[in-house]
Amino acid sequence: MMKRILLLVFILSDWNLSTCHLLEYHHVPEAKTWNEAQSYCRQKYTDLATIKNTEEMNQLISTVSSAGYSSQVWIGLYNQINWRWSDGYTGSGAGYRNWETSAKQPDFDSADQFFVSIGSDGRWWDDDSSVKHPFICYAGNQQNPEFVFVHEESNWSSAQSYCRENFTDLITVRNRTENRKIQNLVPDKKWAWTGLFRDPNFYWSDQSIFSYSCWDDVLNPVGLLNIICGVADLQSSGKWKFLPCDTRKPFVCYKIKKQVVKLRMKLEDSSVDLNDPTIKANILKQLQNRLKEKGVTGVTLKWREKPDGKVFHKKGERYKTEL
Repeated sequence: MMKRILLLVFILSDWNLSTCHLLEYHHVPEAKTWNEAQSYCRQKYTDLATIKNTEEMNQLISTVSSAGYSSQVWIGLYNQINWRWSDGYTGSGAGYRNWETSAKQPDFDSADQFFVSIGSDGRWWDDDSSVKHPFICYAGNQQNPEFVFVHEESNWSSAQSYCRENFTDLITVRNRTENRKIQNLVPDKKWAWTGLFRDPNFYWSDQSIFSYSCWDDVLNPVGLLNIICGVADLQSSGKWKFLPCDTRKPFVCYKIKKQVVKLRMKLEDSSVDLNDPTIKANILKQLQNRLKEKGVTGVTLKWREKPDGKVFHKKGERYKTEL
């Protein structure tokens, strides 16, 4: 019986639930750090701006542009920097790095570089997942590794799989001595994959699932930072890039708009009491699940009670209510 009732609810409410604008953005012209902007948005609105699709991206651009601003604004995007070794090594020397600082490595080009290669000069570069390099495995154990250069060019993940299947793992580099040994294996003007990488994940301040992106084709400063924060650049069609989080910028908050959704339904069994608390709760739960299926998050549905305390009221053969 519940499924029959809910089928009618979904048919009659589908347009309202899928097309209403549930977010509204607010441009704040004060220059703040990302963390300060986050605190402000959480106090005054809901959170720093989350952007889940092209429509919302255009909505944010329109909001900022109509305020007369045309540069960079903080949004709720951030990325954590946690370099790790493929073999899980965390002992002495695990933090050794030999970045090519003259080229400002790691530079996180186009927000798509999570893996580390070593050049024939011994310097390290961050690279993206589509790049193919030869790679260096090690045999034996972490305490006494034997380095093996593999000439076949592969992306990082394939190189990792090959090393684990045929040797121990991709190389871990713990000091200058090991770095020089590995450098001598790399052919002139070539690069080879190492075992250093970081997780390719992005996050929103409100913990929404990250599923849409609008990256700018620019370098993103990483350096020794543990976290970098996102801006939308109005001078580049609102595309996103990362900056140190202590940079001061204007920002965009969002809040959830209250939306009234009117529902009508017809019962096949007149003995069903739609105002029964259990039935109301079940219908509400199913509607909430329907929103999630459409990718709408951060929304809470509530019944609107009439002065008599009831939610559903019969009119003819149908019942009417509002969310």
